[in-house]
Amino acid sequence: MFSRFTCLLLGLFIVCTQGPALCADQPNADGVEFFERKIRPLFAEHCFSCHSADAKTVHGSLLLDTATGLAAGGDSGETIDRENPLDSLLIESIHYDGGIQMPPKGKLDDQAIADIEHWVQLGAPFPASSETEADKRPNGEIDFAAGRQFWSFQPLRELPLPTVQNPSWARNRIDTFLLAKMEQQDLQPSPPAEPLTLVRRLYFDLTGLPPTPDQVKAFLEDDSPKAYERLVDELLDTPAYSEKWARWWLDMSRYTDRTASWLPKTTKAHLYRDWVIEAFQSDMPYDDFVRRQLATDFLDSTGPEDTPALGFLALSPAYWKELKLPCEIIRVIVADEWEERVDAVSRTFLGLTVACARCHDHKFDPISTEDYYAMAGIFASTRIAERPMIEAERFAPVQIAREKVGKLETELAKLKKAKPLPKEKIDQLTADIKQIKSSTPDFDTPMANALVEEATYVVRAGKTPQEGTRLEYRPGPRDLPAFIRGNPNRPGPIVPRQFLQVLSESPQPYQQGSGRLELADSILEEAAPLTARVLVNRIWLAHFGQGIVATPSNFGNQGERPSHPDLLEDLAGRFIKNGWSMKRLHREIVLSAAWQQSSMPEATREQKDPSNRWLSRMNRRRLSFEEWRDAMLYASDVLDSKIGGPSIELDSSANRRRTVYATINRRDMSSTLMVHDFPDPTQHSPQRVATTTALQALYSLNGPLLAEQASALVERFKTEQIDEDGPRIERLYQLLFGRAPTDHQKQLGLSFLGDPQSKEHSDRWLQYAQVLLASNEFIFID
Repeated sequence: MFSRFTCLLLGLFIVCTQGPALCADQPNADGVEFFERKIRPLFAEHCFSCHSADAKTVHGSLLLDTATGLAAGGDSGETIDRENPLDSLLIESIHYDGGIQMPPKGKLDDQAIADIEHWVQLGAPFPASSETEADKRPNGEIDFAAGRQFWSFQPLRELPLPTVQNPSWARNRIDTFLLAKMEQQDLQPSPPAEPLTLVRRLYFDLTGLPPTPDQVKAFLEDDSPKAYERLVDELLDTPAYSEKWARWWLDMSRYTDRTASWLPKTTKAHLYRDWVIEAFQSDMPYDDFVRRQLATDFLDSTGPEDTPALGFLALSPAYWKELKLPCEIIRVIVADEWEERVDAVSRTFLGLTVACARCHDHKFDPISTEDYYAMAGIFASTRIAERPMIEAERFAPVQIAREKVGKLETELAKLKKAKPLPKEKIDQLTADIKQIKSSTPDFDTPMANALVEEATYVVRAGKTPQEGTRLEYRPGPRDLPAFIRGNPNRPGPIVPRQFLQVLSESPQPYQQGSGRLELADSILEEAAPLTARVLVNRIWLAHFGQGIVATPSNFGNQGERPSHPDLLEDLAGRFIKNGWSMKRLHREIVLSAAWQQSSMPEATREQKDPSNRWLSRMNRRRLSFEEWRDAMLYASDVLDSKIGGPSIELDSSANRRRTVYATINRRDMSSTLMVHDFPDPTQHSPQRVATTTALQALYSLNGPLLAEQASALVERFKTEQIDEDGPRIERLYQLLFGRAPTDHQKQLGLSFLGDPQSKEHSDRWLQYAQVLLASNEFIFID
């Protein structure tokens, strides 16, 4: 019996994998960025003197300064083993495991080796051309005036609508721009999606949840010409919308609920997540959204209740600092933290890889080393710390009371270990603690992960390196020197904190504390065209499954060029003009005829545009893990719709909440999330990449989630008093797919379930429900 079920489930899973491709091949821009940030500086420092075109003698006929040289290998054979990356000769050499030990002057440190291993596992991405933009620079200096001519750094242009042959198809400006490109490629739009497909797509796209059978029925029976538009507005106003799109943002902000116990506390990290949810619910203008996350503590218009907004920076990854080690080592660790913040801010808001300029001027973009340290100085002048969500005057007595309670609790813990147990003293201390807490107003006020204006300095704890390290936090900002080759122990000239030169005609040093508010203003004023283009493209990508720019966090030279540049200009310009409203942008996109197209393939379109670059059909999209899990809970009628609050472990049997509230542990990620393509919370994630793996199939077969929800579905039938198999099958199809089963599907189900009086019947129902939860039709939106 079970083998029959196994075959059926695996057969359905295989059907899922044999559908149309989910997306085009992913660009390797992120891998190239990792190479430029981590690997090229290592090679330049340790390898190029013997293995580059500029070497006096090329040792072993091996060149490591070009992609061609790396691929060719040297006298000892191929440098990279593509099939078994960690068995590569390069890896063996840097581990000093074989006859070849590189670099010969001494083994690299553990972090450098780990970076090279990671790069090799990524496929050893290397810029294809041996000549970078840096090689073209006269005297090696960046021409910022020329750099500003690059498309993404240009001011926004107001463009007229293009002329099209079939203007009646267009429902808004988006459609006209898309149709013009289709007609240039001799393509025609696909017909509209079926109403059932459309309503399911709309619910998932805006809320991350499926429509109920009643909601489907109401939409299909509403003949009003405004029915669809009215439904869009209703869904944009639901809490489910804000929860779905908050999770989208948290991917980019590398959100975590938990981190290692020896790192700064994140026990109230959920306050940032809840702040993001509320921001989407209220349609907070994007410019305000950015300012608050970088510098709400500088704004007169916000108060301490807005402090959780700083979680974007305050929840940044932190690295262990063993202060017994010499300060020269700790300085590198602290500098790495600053680099991570530069990377997260520049890629998230500007779509630029500024962190690639830590060790040298950016090889491809007009971003100098001075630009990098001008931004890094802002984060060197900011310390992560918890702050209360009430005014300082109100918190002062709370702080005193908490200090008293802390001392009493320490004393209480010691007494509880004493023998014999001093019960009277323990009872008295317990009563004292309770009295202080109850008599102190606001004692339980939450402490948000936030920032304070203090500069970080790494100094010796004593007179010699052997005496260890001390971290000093001093009031006021600091300007950093430009570290030579990114090494904080080799300081160069001091660089004032200011904005990127390519985005500012004459950048002025920041004067307001660390400069966080001025940075936010620069991003939203001087760089407004780029900032708007980046955000519009991100939202477009989320709706269509592909960006107008295919590299959403790289709008530089190594990024892809826009497929529809005029459309991107039009959307970005109107996004700013319309008050940076994200809900308005969502609304315009889903109201377009393009977004409402069918995703069904058609031979002519497939042949002319196999990757669907010109969007003459809708892209078929698979549910994210969060959407899949939430849809199961929703269909089983066990979803807890509570909004906000502390996280709960994903795999806990008590967890019936939306997956956005599942605990994310940066140090110990849930294996369930890792198997299902959840992004790494240690770094900015520009987009999800869907995979289909054997582990996912095994999870569908053996994981507790599907078994539990199959059981909950069957229990729902009992609650609804549906006892016969035929009506149960019909109800199950309505709950999961929004439609009735075909006669063949119903007969197939009845045949599988067998005799209702048999002993196996109850088990068969659980198996049948689990199969449908893992089916192609449930996992894919269209």
